[in-house]
Amino acid sequence: MTQLDERKLDPAVALASLDETAPREPHRLFALKQGDCFAVADAYGDIRGAGDGFFRDDTRVLSEFRLTVGGRQTSLLGASLSQDNVLFTSNLTNLPMQSVGGRDIPQGAIHIERVRLLWQDRLFERITLSNYSQEHSAIRISLHFAADFRDMFEVRGSTRPKRGMAHAAEIEPASVLLRYDGLDGLARVSAISFSQAPDQLSAERADFLIAVTKRSSKVLYVEVGSELTEPPDRDRFRAAAARARFGMRAKRRHGATVHSSGRVFNDWVERARADVALLTTELSTGPYPYAGIPWFSTAFGRDGVISALQMLWLNPGLARGVLSFLAQHQATETSPFSDSQPGKIMHETRKGEMVALQELPFGRYYGGVDTTPLYIHLACAYAERTGDMDFIASLWPSLCAAAEWTEEASRATGFVTYQRAAESGLANQGWKDSFDSVFHADGRIPKGPIALVEVQGYVFAAFRGLAALARRRGEFAQAEHWENRAEEMRIAVERDFWLEDLGFYALAIDGAGEPCKVRTSNAGHLLYVGLPEPARAQMVADQLLSASFQSGWGVRTLADDAVLFNPMSYHNGSIWPHDTAICGAGLARFGERDNVVRLMSGTFESAVHFNMRLPELFCGFTRLVGEAPIAYPVACLPQAWSAGSAFMLMQACLGLEIDGWNGEIHVTRPRLPIGIDTLTLRHLGVGEKKVDLTFQRVGDRVVAFLADRHEGLVPLIVRS
Repeated sequence: MTQLDERKLDPAVALASLDETAPREPHRLFALKQGDCFAVADAYGDIRGAGDGFFRDDTRVLSEFRLTVGGRQTSLLGASLSQDNVLFTSNLTNLPMQSVGGRDIPQGAIHIERVRLLWQDRLFERITLSNYSQEHSAIRISLHFAADFRDMFEVRGSTRPKRGMAHAAEIEPASVLLRYDGLDGLARVSAISFSQAPDQLSAERADFLIAVTKRSSKVLYVEVGSELTEPPDRDRFRAAAARARFGMRAKRRHGATVHSSGRVFNDWVERARADVALLTTELSTGPYPYAGIPWFSTAFGRDGVISALQMLWLNPGLARGVLSFLAQHQATETSPFSDSQPGKIMHETRKGEMVALQELPFGRYYGGVDTTPLYIHLACAYAERTGDMDFIASLWPSLCAAAEWTEEASRATGFVTYQRAAESGLANQGWKDSFDSVFHADGRIPKGPIALVEVQGYVFAAFRGLAALARRRGEFAQAEHWENRAEEMRIAVERDFWLEDLGFYALAIDGAGEPCKVRTSNAGHLLYVGLPEPARAQMVADQLLSASFQSGWGVRTLADDAVLFNPMSYHNGSIWPHDTAICGAGLARFGERDNVVRLMSGTFESAVHFNMRLPELFCGFTRLVGEAPIAYPVACLPQAWSAGSAFMLMQACLGLEIDGWNGEIHVTRPRLPIGIDTLTLRHLGVGEKKVDLTFQRVGDRVVAFLADRHEGLVPLIVRS
């Protein structure tokens, strides 16, 4: 078994190695996803094998897929994704070249359109050549292809001492079969087929000589799948596109929708909603938002829970799917290799060759210290949002097992700590999991076990929520026990994490009991769960809103005076939209709603610069007039909890909560985003009813009211 170096596991290091071959700008790449396959390509539609590709079940089944015309790279006119994320379109034209007969063809005479989609684990592509010159032309177009069948972790930088067997290509008149037999005994296949037989076909290239008369077009269809089927043609392409779009529409119909008076703002909201739908995969347990493309297109516990929390007020069905999946995969045994213990909630699951061979522990891995209390917190929040005690009853044994693990994990020190059980696991197991994300003020890396400040906040929220649910179930002794545990945690955090000299909470407490006296955004998560006493919460809020943390685009993960601050780092000074949103929700909880409006404005403006898509993270440089935010070169895009951050910040601005127990909508000191005068939530579910709720700016106030055409009466309680 090969152990992966700790720094290779770290995204900040492992993913950065991809830049040694070619620069990668995530906001200039285009991703498609359907089920457990996804494709990432550049604006030309090309796959070049530098971290991009067509992936199926954590294996890259297409590592090169490039189009040349007349033996030359094309010239890019523009590229886009359809609003529903189903179709990728690249518009290209030719560079100066010669026709097959040797006649000169000037630049811009031939228009090339590439349209691509994924459906049922297959890549479908339509290539249209249109001749706008005044001459008939015979053009040679070539598709260059390869399949390296590398495991996702190999693509991310891991090396292996041995791989399986790649077979010689099987070439037919209009298809090529590429095959690899993995060491895990599975055969992995890429079957590339064409709507017409190429004039020349090899194991890595297909050449077509296409005669295009003036003012006319020719179309070529290509498919890439795990097997050869009927030859590609227009009908197959159209049928796949129609089914893919229908499936995406069905996913986007779940939950309430948002419409505002701002056209560009609406574009952002629509893109964010479409990205959540794109990443949401229908599993046997219900919908689950996969974390992000390309590195994390799988079920992650922490990411799934936070994405579900962000969308809970609009679409509680997503939370139900996440909870069902995580309950089904809850640990029942102790394994140092997978970091599992009975009751613990899964951190990550993978399907590739390396995890099947246990070269890595991530087939089903439990090395996330925060996932278990977050799982409990989500269940409690879901119950408050929906009043669905029948579902909670079905989860109750799982919730009790998770609570038991949480109590056991905190028995030694009073705090839930982590220390990886095997060298193959993650060294840091909070959401900031890079190797240097937890450190002392002088830059020392602390020894474990480590107690992270935000994790104790999640534990506080979990026990408090469980106590309330236990009371509703009539389990009063258990409720009192969990209430006591929540209060004990609150007191312990206030006593041991508070740094009087900094007026802030420590990032962590190490194995020697020494606090990491570093100001980080983690403290904002304490505000989110409501743990701090008001005076301390205000001190934290003031600092989170200061220039040390505020870049103008969002909240930095680390104050800019810290010894390891680096705005280009993965976790030590960058901006993560989901982190900004959680901090924003915490600020709103303690009365900073006007500042949350400004925070949302900066986040929205960031999205505008990133073509309406917030990446996983971006650099934490201070905003300058006339300049755009600076991309992090290997960030995932799209990323579920980045897309969901738009909705968590929106809820924080509106001051909206839904009381599922009493079927009421509560609105407290509502604010609208800057530049928005009206915002309507359509088909907002409250119990069995759906209502339309409108927020409108009237002078310097924002009023909220229900539309006359709502289904039944729902109490709306507004506090100004």
